[in-house]
Amino acid sequence: MTDVKALFTKALASRQGGTLLLALSYVLMGSLLRLGLLAAAAREVSWGLPTFGAFVVGWLFDVMMAWFLTLPFGLLSAFVRPVAAGRWFLRFLWFCGAFLFTFWKISEILFWEEFGVRFNFIAVDYLVYTTEVVKNIRESYDMPLIVGLVLAVATGLFLLWRRLGFVRRWEEAAAADSAPRWRGIAGLLAPLCALLLLAYFVGRRDLKTVTAAHASVGERLTAGLRHMGAPQPSWANSYDAELAKNGEYSFLAAFWTNQLEWKRFYLSRTDAVARLRATLLAQGGEPVTANPGDITRRIRPTGPTRRLNVIQITIESLSAEFLGCYGAPEYAGKNLTPNLDRIARESLWFARCYAGGTRTVRGMEALSLAIPPIPGQSVLRRAGNADLMTLGSALGSLGYQSAFIYGGDGFFDNMNAFFEGNGYDKLDLPTQLAAGKQPTFANAWGACDEDAFAWSLEAADHSHAAGKPFHHFVMTTSNHRPYTWPAGRIDPRLVSREGGVAYTDYAIGAFLKAAAAKPWFKETVFVIVADHCASVAGRRELEVRKYEIPLFIWSPGNIAPRKVDTMMSQIDVAPTVLGLLGADYVSRFVGADALGPGYRPRAFISNYQKVALLRPDGLLTVLKPVRQAVQYRADLATGVLAPVAAPDPGAVDEAIIYYQGADELFHQDGLRNPAR
Repeated sequence: MTDVKALFTKALASRQGGTLLLALSYVLMGSLLRLGLLAAAAREVSWGLPTFGAFVVGWLFDVMMAWFLTLPFGLLSAFVRPVAAGRWFLRFLWFCGAFLFTFWKISEILFWEEFGVRFNFIAVDYLVYTTEVVKNIRESYDMPLIVGLVLAVATGLFLLWRRLGFVRRWEEAAAADSAPRWRGIAGLLAPLCALLLLAYFVGRRDLKTVTAAHASVGERLTAGLRHMGAPQPSWANSYDAELAKNGEYSFLAAFWTNQLEWKRFYLSRTDAVARLRATLLAQGGEPVTANPGDITRRIRPTGPTRRLNVIQITIESLSAEFLGCYGAPEYAGKNLTPNLDRIARESLWFARCYAGGTRTVRGMEALSLAIPPIPGQSVLRRAGNADLMTLGSALGSLGYQSAFIYGGDGFFDNMNAFFEGNGYDKLDLPTQLAAGKQPTFANAWGACDEDAFAWSLEAADHSHAAGKPFHHFVMTTSNHRPYTWPAGRIDPRLVSREGGVAYTDYAIGAFLKAAAAKPWFKETVFVIVADHCASVAGRRELEVRKYEIPLFIWSPGNIAPRKVDTMMSQIDVAPTVLGLLGADYVSRFVGADALGPGYRPRAFISNYQKVALLRPDGLLTVLKPVRQAVQYRADLATGVLAPVAAPDPGAVDEAIIYYQGADELFHQDGLRNPAR
């Protein structure tokens, strides 16, 4: 203990004394945050060795990030002495650093409250779209209070170190320090050089195993840095694992690993696409070519062809449990969704439909492209996402006009570029404003759901007048924080998420009532589905029940109502709709018609880097980086997961075939629109 104290005193009495105090402040805040998160998750953690080990592992991550994040201040301190103006300059920069660290930690609290995890892919994605996110934060939280709290904590830390005499000891010793600057700089940069060197050799090894092509230094460093996520804890209880993480490290890891090469990070097969082709052909369709790497097939109707219009209402964050018709104890008696509950009785209701991912772009990807969620960024955010096989392109080959209708700014998450690049017309808030049309109500995410539905009605009228069948992909926004809506629509006692659900239900009911008065109504199919659930956080590796979403296909006089209990996934929606229309088309969908005679029930769910296949008997196969597969027996009624003692290799192969096959097809242009 004496040696540690002597070392601390020596480091404090140097040019880097301020850097040490700033790093100590960061580690202190990280430890306090971890204690707070433990208190918040007290009912979820295991309270076993991993829970307590989380503090040791987390402390190590905090120390490492404290060095990295204070590195700029340390390098500057090597050149600027705390004398005269330099003292106030360094104090100001020190306070800015403390302010930033405090702001990050409070942001982590808010992020945990929303998602139940540390910073991850969502935080990285949202960083790009600062306008919407900043507006959302300003409308959701008391920002003056938060900024005041950050200022108070940062000021308190400085005053604490000054009262203990640490600030004076640093400044006086640094002013008299005559040691060569290069020693301090070398000491600060040595760990960084070591980490970059390690990343270089790891990346070099990876690239050598994947391709023989020459790779630059930058490519090797990038490939190596993609392994940043590997050292992070991955324990059976996800809350234990999240406690052990450092938020800033998790953010950087997510940033570097959001483009994942399948063969490098996941179990793989050499014949994945060929096996996927065989699996898809067994479920229906005729092969167009003999090429085993081509999944193109001709889908012929088994019944009469009906050129019905298709309006798909994709609802933001609508978990199945919110709807009374699903009978979840927490919401069954609250009557939040009277319109959707009525629609359920009048629809082809798929009661066991699962969302593929945890974000809107993942839902859009599955519902439009009919592919499982390949690891990394959504296809909507990737290069090469234009001119693909979509529901819109399939209907376009049959003479339909397609439109993407969104109450917000479609620039967000690259929605506009994706849909326009795949033949959809665009109707979002900026296009409406440019046309001189003001929303009746708006918040950070854009116009309210009623406005978006009004745009759909207007576009449908135009298409009908032109004698063209139409397809609309309508994306709602109101069931999202900050949860605001026009006054007088719902019970004023409903707030937050429950109010958002109730208002969206109200808007859908009003839309369908208005549509019923239109001349095109009797020739229209309404597909009502969620993009994803409200939350998938939980103590288990994947919370199976939290991926359950509603799916109703409603068309009075055209589609007979009944409840379908067959397990299906979002990727099956487009082929199922086309099957109901009796469409004759060429397909490159990975999904299949859930009502077809050869359909094999299964569902695809994912959580950032983890992708999984769920079978109707509850067997859950999870594929994880780096090249890992685990299996559980899921109780589909409760969501409880029990590890499988004797793994089923056939299920592992099936998961690999679907996910790797879809990944390879995308990168090899195997999902292109066959009609072009």
